[in-house]
Amino acid sequence: MAQKPSIPKGTRDFNALEVAKRSYIMNVIKEQFELYGFQPIETPSFENSETLMGKYGDEGDRLIFKILNSGDYLKKISNEDYDSKSETRITPKISEKALRYDLTVPFARYVVQHQNEIEFPFKRYQIQPVWRADRPQKGRFREFYQCDADVVGSTSLFQEVEFVQLYDAVFTALDLKGVTIKINNRKILSGIAEVIGAQDKLIDFTVALDKLDKIGEEKVKEEMRGKGISEDGISKLQPLFSLRGDFGTQVKSLKSILNTSKVGLKGIEELEFIDAAITNLGLKTATLQLDVTLARGLNYYTGAIFEVAAPEGVKMSSIGGGGRYDDLTSIFGKPDTSGVGISFGLDRIYLVLEELNLFPKTIADATKVLFINFGEKEALTCLEAVTKLREHGVKAELYPDDAKMKKQMTHANRRNIPYVVLVGEEELNSGMYTLKYMKTGEQQKLKLEELLSSLK
Repeated sequence: MAQKPSIPKGTRDFNALEVAKRSYIMNVIKEQFELYGFQPIETPSFENSETLMGKYGDEGDRLIFKILNSGDYLKKISNEDYDSKSETRITPKISEKALRYDLTVPFARYVVQHQNEIEFPFKRYQIQPVWRADRPQKGRFREFYQCDADVVGSTSLFQEVEFVQLYDAVFTALDLKGVTIKINNRKILSGIAEVIGAQDKLIDFTVALDKLDKIGEEKVKEEMRGKGISEDGISKLQPLFSLRGDFGTQVKSLKSILNTSKVGLKGIEELEFIDAAITNLGLKTATLQLDVTLARGLNYYTGAIFEVAAPEGVKMSSIGGGGRYDDLTSIFGKPDTSGVGISFGLDRIYLVLEELNLFPKTIADATKVLFINFGEKEALTCLEAVTKLREHGVKAELYPDDAKMKKQMTHANRRNIPYVVLVGEEELNSGMYTLKYMKTGEQQKLKLEELLSSLK
């Protein structure tokens, strides 16, 4: 019995129109990346497990797709390990590679491996798929594309300023108005942890705080208690849960909360620099907003953290994010190489543009003209015209079989091809082509040059 075809949960097939829309978004992003001086690179779909594991925190590690070793992968497992049923003991021996979780850690590996070939500061962009063993839901898939831009080799905060501008430039080019670029600083989060006496639980604290907009204040407090953060410490966080106002107002409140934390005040200073520069330069479409609950839950961020929210009224989580990582390359043997980068969520941006009907109307344009096939002799003449049209950038094709005319015309209609050309015996003898506009049924006889002029 034939197997019913299916695909894994969290993955998708894309039809021609969907591919065209995705390509449109990627081309817009790519154009802006290159305009800002970023160079393209590509890395393998899978990396050595040791490259990825331990870089994303416990939650991230659980979402990494492991690849079983080829051949008899159980051969290296001792009876003792097998009987233990311990994931930490068994997994490293049966799986030495994993699908990449994001593009940032592979990029750090790339920088260290190719450091003698790279001119620093190095600006790179990368548009490739990543995989996460997440629970599929709207806007969240197990296989999806990331569109990343990073700079390594510079600690200048002007890089953060440029990334805010880059976000704004991309969303302006996509005509996506009303996006909010949320910004925070990991140093501020470290300062808060210090003030509440939870320095040793920084990761637990930030992971919980990052969920505030998803699960609410009480659930966040409950999670913090579960991680061992004291009731006194949690009570000191109360001003954060109600922090409101513009950039300056929030900064003023933060300075009061963090007045005893040197690292926290440093984070505020960095945010003030970025805000002042953006205020001076201006943004076309986006709005920059301080969000002190923004943590993004990843171990490697050390400075500014970004997250982009869709326009108000659109039910979608972040459509972009990133931040500063001062020591990511040190895990691969190259210390003191600061980096900062951002990512665009292609699939989520697609859903937002679709919901707001922002894709260009011409994006679905495919074949413009179909030549009807009346037989071998006529088809050869048609192919000569098709070749000429293609040379001039007109999307044209010949129906491959000399089927009944009704079938060929129906084919053109179903594919939304606006024009058909008929070349029968009369046209062969006269050297003319009959052009038919499918929408109205209007026909006209044209010479090849006139046909070309009409279709261009």
